[in-house]
Amino acid sequence: MSKFLALTAVALSLALGGAHAATDQQNKMTTCNAEAKTKELKGDERKKFMSECLSAKPAPAEEAGNSQQNKMKTCNADAKTKDLKGDERKKFMSECLKAK
Repeated sequence: MSKFLALTAVALSLALGGAHAATDQQNKMTTCNAEAKTKELKGDERKKFMSECLSAKPAPAEEAGNSQQNKMKTCNADAKTKDLKGDERKKFMSECLKAK
């Protein structure tokens, strides 16, 4: 019975680790996509940028998860894409930074 519990614990930890890696990749994709939009990249130039951005290793401060700086960068790019101004932009930024 204890072998079963040990194997179950190992399987559960592997599954949770895989879910964390997927979340990290999603965060990276969101950040890279927002940066590409901000830079207004199109076609082959965008493909090259996205490839380099997604394959880049995270900075040590970012390894623990999505850093506040990355959140700010992503939310800023989203607000710019949506062309938000004034109070509408403040509200969006507040919600965006809390949500991620």
